[in-house]
Amino acid sequence: MSETATKAFEAAGQRFLGTVNRHFDAAFAAMTLPPGLADRIREANSTYRVGFSVRLRGKIQNFTGWRSVHSEHVEPVKGGIRYAPDASEAEVEALAALMTLKCAFAGVPFGGSKGALRLDPRDWTAEELERITRRFTQELARHGMISPARNVPAPDVGTGEREMAWMADEYRNISPMEALTAAACVTGKPVSRGGIAGRTEATGRGVAYCLAQHYDLHPNLGGLAGKRIVIQGFGNVGQHAALILATEFGAKVTGILEREGALFNEDGIDIAALRAHRAAKGSFENFAGARFEADGGRGLCSDCDILIPAATENVITGTNAASLRTGLIVEAANGPTDFAADEILQQRGIPVIPDLCANAGGVIVSYFEWVKNLSHMPFGLLDRRLTQRRFAHVTEMVSRVSGVALPTSVAQDLTQTGSELDLVRSGLEDMMRAAYARMHARLKGEPGLGTFRNAAYVLAIEEVALVYRDLGI
Repeated sequence: MSETATKAFEAAGQRFLGTVNRHFDAAFAAMTLPPGLADRIREANSTYRVGFSVRLRGKIQNFTGWRSVHSEHVEPVKGGIRYAPDASEAEVEALAALMTLKCAFAGVPFGGSKGALRLDPRDWTAEELERITRRFTQELARHGMISPARNVPAPDVGTGEREMAWMADEYRNISPMEALTAAACVTGKPVSRGGIAGRTEATGRGVAYCLAQHYDLHPNLGGLAGKRIVIQGFGNVGQHAALILATEFGAKVTGILEREGALFNEDGIDIAALRAHRAAKGSFENFAGARFEADGGRGLCSDCDILIPAATENVITGTNAASLRTGLIVEAANGPTDFAADEILQQRGIPVIPDLCANAGGVIVSYFEWVKNLSHMPFGLLDRRLTQRRFAHVTEMVSRVSGVALPTSVAQDLTQTGSELDLVRSGLEDMMRAAYARMHARLKGEPGLGTFRNAAYVLAIEEVALVYRDLGI
């Protein structure tokens, strides 16, 4: 990578970190904290930079990565690891800070961390990526940056179940004394390797639950069904958000934007068909169910009811915020809106549901997976049959008293207890809706905060400050 490119990535990371710090400052201005505590909450506790080598393709290949721990006010700390060619130290520190706030805001008992490896996974074969990932895991473990009790990574941009399975296996190999809890060293694993049903869809589904609660608490907006949605980014988060919003909540996904181009259909895009097409063809082109445009970036300003940035940071900026034609922005990605854009959007009266809320589904279900790994107990195992028998008795009594048999579908719904996936979705929906409701109530009670983001930051910072107070700091 050229020195010019490296400097550009580092500058972008610094801008991102600057945006996060300015949001911190805006929240601090609305709060009264003991002297010095604001600085303690804002700054990262530590950032570890790792350089390592792997012999691949007949020569030594060198890699650079980071793992930042923003706050250990609660342990373990939690946060994804991304594989990206434009990763930087400042970007990782900004993402770690957002993880601290996100966990505190959503009620998840983790501190905040984040990691990255500067590489493009498309440049390497699966076998090569496995060797790189295992070597990276060794370096993280050596410095206490991966552990069930201290630091728990998860998937992020450029990583997924496969990489988490490799990391968990390598950690188990190098930490035999922790075999009983080793599976909990990472989350987002395949179900066959200790993962949990519903983790892959969790962030996207959380976006849908968050939006549903928004419309439930704002009945004057007319409900989520039929709303026109444009989604920027069709990776894991964007795909699941699009599919769930369209099939379960009746919204219309009218535009999808990606690096390879954009798709538009005012009648709504068939997301399942698009996923199958892209999986088979590798791109959006020649998809029969929508109009293709090669310049996907222009689609960000398409007319819609809801705009969902679901890719990376700094997508909505001071340059394009004035041109957006949407009634609502939902941050499915981490940090997609910079500080200048936030100010413009506030002036224009366009609300933004911030990443601390909209993006929290992944870490919520990661928490469920971590608990499952530590307990070695599948969700619902102990009470499934008991609950099933009790509801069978209830349905029988209702039928006897009324003299009318319950409809078959109702009887089945009552007597069949939830699978692990049902329970995960139930817990996710409860926590997402509760988090949004807290943010909504805080802004309604303190309109001077101005935005959902300020309300969410204040709520999260208060949670962190309470822990420090109780620790005597």
